[in-house]
Amino acid sequence: MISCTEDTDTIGSSITNDADKLIFSTGVYNATSRSVLADSVYTHNTENYFGMVKDPETKTYVKSDIMAQFNMIEGFKLPSKDRILSKVDGDVVIDSCYISLFISYSKSYGDTLNAMKMRVTELNEPVDDKYTHYSNFDLKKNGYLRNDGLKVNKMFSVRDLKLTDGNLWSLQHNIPYQGTSSDSGYYDRILIPLNIPYTAKNGTTYNNYGTYVMRTYYEHPEYFTNSYRFVHNVCPGFNFEITDGLGVMANIKEIDIQMFYSFLTDADTTAATSIYLTSTPEVLKTSHITNNRAALEQLVADNSCTYLKSPAGIFTEVTLPVDDISQTHANDSLLTVSVSFQRQNSDFEIENKLNSPSNLLMVHKDSLYSFFENKTMYDYKSSFFASLDKTNNYTFSNIGNMITLMARQKAKGLQSDPNWVANHPNWNKVVLVPVSTSVKYSSDYYGNTTSTVSGVFNQMGLSSTKLVGGDNSPIEVKVIYAKFND
Repeated sequence: MISCTEDTDTIGSSITNDADKLIFSTGVYNATSRSVLADSVYTHNTENYFGMVKDPETKTYVKSDIMAQFNMIEGFKLPSKDRILSKVDGDVVIDSCYISLFISYSKSYGDTLNAMKMRVTELNEPVDDKYTHYSNFDLKKNGYLRNDGLKVNKMFSVRDLKLTDGNLWSLQHNIPYQGTSSDSGYYDRILIPLNIPYTAKNGTTYNNYGTYVMRTYYEHPEYFTNSYRFVHNVCPGFNFEITDGLGVMANIKEIDIQMFYSFLTDADTTAATSIYLTSTPEVLKTSHITNNRAALEQLVADNSCTYLKSPAGIFTEVTLPVDDISQTHANDSLLTVSVSFQRQNSDFEIENKLNSPSNLLMVHKDSLYSFFENKTMYDYKSSFFASLDKTNNYTFSNIGNMITLMARQKAKGLQSDPNWVANHPNWNKVVLVPVSTSVKYSSDYYGNTTSTVSGVFNQMGLSSTKLVGGDNSPIEVKVIYAKFND
């Protein structure tokens, strides 16, 4: 029979020299928070949403339109012109041409059977400047839409009941797996025919848009060697605008152009195929968000809490107690600095209320725009990531690196400029931003699947929540210090 102690106090310290033992202490400090109007967000290659809904919280309308360019894969080739069988009056043509908007049902909001109307308009020139990639940039007002170009009006609903029973079953069966490693690829789509006469900028008229693309290829193959040349010489892109209808905000997974034709194979047999262009991350895809600014400003003015609202709605600004944390224990090291932001339930029931943001980014206020423009990944040094947990909190478990960085920047700045704090009013401020992520999946030899976050973007879907904060509700920042035993 053996008896032993259950005391674990000496584990680790029993093999450590007394001079090296750490002395721990704690501190609790207050941060302040307030709501700030987002105004606009960077939308280059973020998740895109398409539709118009009535915000159940503000009772105002939110609309999201999309602009998309299309990728030309390097090395693209068509059969020699004399082997094309699709011809009219002796010249090659595309038999039919379509644009498809593929929809991720599980990320969409509203009634999938609501009748909506859109207008598809050809761009007059490519969208290049990064300042045109923000959600408040209006392509129409800034002259990017071609007045005499291709225009198509289309009635649609997200769920196309004209599909066969088999396809409808496949769509419904795939919904739980969309966006995961088990995604089978069956998606709802909005099909937009482009089988109408098209007149190019040089005045030449073709039987459809696809024929224009094909004939341009044979006249100028150099335009098809990469995406940049294709976008700047052949297809600047298309704008997709909601013109009527209400009640759905569809998550657009992918936008494609498909152009069908027939040709003679090397074995002298007839084959049918298509030119397939898609809006991949190598080219530009942006969103134009229309919000009711006056309604958002009323929420911002509410000092009893703070708000998080997307798309392009409201962020929460937090002033961190950097001086209190760093100066109170000037000779100690920061082990952890944690802060939690508690989600607050609405004061009244809202029908069809929006979901709370799943993920938040904490980023220095002065880096808010450059973070997304530069496609930065959170590094837990100057930017941090948190998800809504089961206790209704967004918890940033250790932002000590940011506190240390801010304290050092202030000390260095004051050495050369006594007015540094006044000249840098945001030095100790961070912003909480609703974000979405892109995830890559990988499998090992045994079939185990792991996921890795590969990108962070502004949340463009509908979300809204209140956080405990505001003028009369400071946020606790909990700190653990350590120093060696003197």
